[in-house]
Amino acid sequence: MLKRSVIISALAITLLFQGCNNNKNSENSIIATNKFVLDDLSKESHTITKEGNNFTLDNAKGKVVIFDIFATWCPPCRAEASHLASLQAKYKEDVVVAGLSIQKDLTTADIVDFKNEYGANYMMFVSEDNRKLAFSIASTLEGLESDFPIPLMVMYKDGNLVNYYVGATPEEFIENDIKKALGK
Repeated sequence: MLKRSVIISALAITLLFQGCNNNKNSENSIIATNKFVLDDLSKESHTITKEGNNFTLDNAKGKVVIFDIFATWCPPCRAEASHLASLQAKYKEDVVVAGLSIQKDLTTADIVDFKNEYGANYMMFVSEDNRKLAFSIASTLEGLESDFPIPLMVMYKDGNLVNYYVGATPEEFIENDIKKALGK
C-alpha cells in the first residue's frame, strides 16, 4: 500500500511540472516573417523582430525580455503568473515580461480576467498574431520545433537567447538567470 502511494505521488508531481499541451492547437507551418506587431492591453503597439534565432522587443534595449507563452486554461500557466509579476516588479527597470497566449479567439476581456484573477501584472499581448509569434519563438528552440508544451518562457537579453523553461518553473531559477543576464 505504501509503495502504491509513493508511485502515485511521484506520478502526480511529475505531471505537475510537465506543463500543459493542447495538440489540437499546434501549427506546424514555418513562419516566414521577421517582424511581428502586437498590441498590449492598453492598445499600444509593440514590434518584435526576429533576427536569426533571436527576438528583440522594441524599446527594451539593455533589458531582459521574457516571453511567457501560455493559455488561460492551463493550471501551471496560472500558477506562475504571480511569480512573473513578482519578478517584473522586483526588476522593473531591467526586465520586461510579455504574456503571449496561444489561444484562438481570446478576447481582451478574457486576458483582463486572467490578469486580475492570477495577478499577472505585466504586459499582455492581445493580437491574432500571438500564435504566430509563439510558434516562431518555439521553432528556434532545440526540441520544440513544431509542438510544444506550455507554459513556455523564453528569456532574451538584447535579442540573444539567455534560457528557456518548459512547464512550471520555480521563481528562483528564473531570477537566477535574470541576475546572470544582467551581470549581477
